[in-house]
This record gives sequence, structure tokens and C-alpha cells, in this order.
Amino acid sequence: MFKRLETRIVEKPWGQRELPPPFGLLNAGSSARKEPIGEIWFEPPVGADELLVKYIFTSENLSVQVHPSDDQTLAAGLGRQGKEECWIVTEATPGARLGIGFSCELDQNAIRQAALDGSIERLLTWHEVVPGDFFYIPANTVHAIGAGISLLEVQQNSDITYRLYDYGRPRELHLAQGLAVAIGQPYDLSRYHRRAVSESVMLVDGPFFCLAKIYSLPAPSLFQRFDSHTLLIPLTGLYHCAGHGAIESGQCAIVDDLRTIDFDQHGTCLVVRPTARALR
Repeated sequence: MFKRLETRIVEKPWGQRELPPPFGLLNAGSSARKEPIGEIWFEPPVGADELLVKYIFTSENLSVQVHPSDDQTLAAGLGRQGKEECWIVTEATPGARLGIGFSCELDQNAIRQAALDGSIERLLTWHEVVPGDFFYIPANTVHAIGAGISLLEVQQNSDITYRLYDYGRPRELHLAQGLAVAIGQPYDLSRYHRRAVSESVMLVDGPFFCLAKIYSLPAPSLFQRFDSHTLLIPLTGLYHCAGHGAIESGQCAIVDDLRTIDFDQHGTCLVVRPTARALR
């Protein structure tokens, strides 16, 4: 099976009017939009919707937020709606930053007060980023995406987000729910972060999905590891599947057998599939 996924354009007030490549064609209609483009989603196929892949484009700082785990949403009667996610930076203006975790240990009362008075933004640990930087964001990690960033996000397919602080924007906050799941700890940079490198690497190995970056051609071992429900996401280059066409940067396809793909020897792509825990 090889199927190119449909895209959904999501307008956001904090988005970008002029998108970077490979989405430049969308800029032609920017003047007709009420809001800039904040996200581009790849619609998950029926029967394989455990994960969601999307691009995010920011011209302003996004809210300080946190996501619950599967165990927490099950305990709250919301079903299996936890959200772990990861980011690969694709474009970044000089000095662009991601805020992940706190610079010191904070208890629930301290997080609440910081969210109310706005100091929570300063208490986050901010990381200057360049294209290719990778971060995994476990559930319960307080985080924020700064301005001037384009990134690719792979996540558990859940829409539960608890906003703790939103710079005075007139949007609902979720202090009670967010404080119930937020961890007031520093982010483990050594465990969850990789600097940009021009080589193949396994970026995520569970518990909810496996994600590999393939530079040039895949190692034979990946053919068995990514043998079904695999999403192929080109970052650069052109990827063919005999009899089914091709996809390139800015697109995403689901494929059941990577051996059917003609990989671009000069390209870079991501492959991701849910683990058995996500398929339960």
C-alpha cells in the first residue's frame, strides 16, 4: 500500500503570511485569508489514525501549555487521549527559541502563581534552535514554541492541550487541568534532544511511536522495523513508489513496505510508525 495523505490548512493569528519552501505556492493566496497559516496537517487515514503529522509556522510566541498522558486521560474518563510529541525544526530565524521544562524545581503552587502573573515564561528553559534540531516532548512537560520557527511535529493523535499562559490573548486557559498534570522539573536535554546532523539516526524508539531519520538510503534493518502503518515524510528529495507516483518535501504518504520505495540517494526523509502500545 502507498497512499499520499491529504493536507488541511489551519489558519492561526500567530501563524505566518509567507511560508518557507516547500509551501511557497500557498503564499499566492495569503492576501485572501482572514488569518495567517499556523499549521498544515496531514489527515490520518482511516484505520491508521494513531499518529498525527503536521507542520507548525509561528510569527509570535505560542501559549505555555502541557499535555496529559494516556493514563491520566483514562483516569479522567476521557478515553485514551494522551499526547506525547516531538519536533524537528525546519526553519528558524536567528535567535528563535523553544521553551521546554523549567530552569528549577517548582511545586504546583509555584507553577500556578507563575501562570497567573506571567513569570512562567521566564521560568521556562529556552533553547535557541537551528534547522535540523530535534526535541521529544513527553506528556506532562510544560513547553512553548517561540516566534520565527517552522517545525514538523509528530504526535499521538489527540487534541487535548491545557493552556497555562497565553500572553494576555483572549483565549481560554485551563489552569486546573494543566496544573493537575504538569511536572515542575527541568527538561532532560541529554535524553530527549539531538542536534542537527547529516546522517541517518533513530530519533524515537517508543513507547508510542518509532521515528527514524534516513539520510540517503535506509539500512536493511529498517525494512523489518517499519513494516506496516509507516508514514514516509520527505524533508528533501523525491521518493517514488512503482505504480503509485512520488512524494516530495511538504508531503506525506502511508506505506506498508519500505522496500517498494525508491529512496532519493541525495535526500533526507523521516519514517514513523505507531508501536504496539499506541495500537491498543
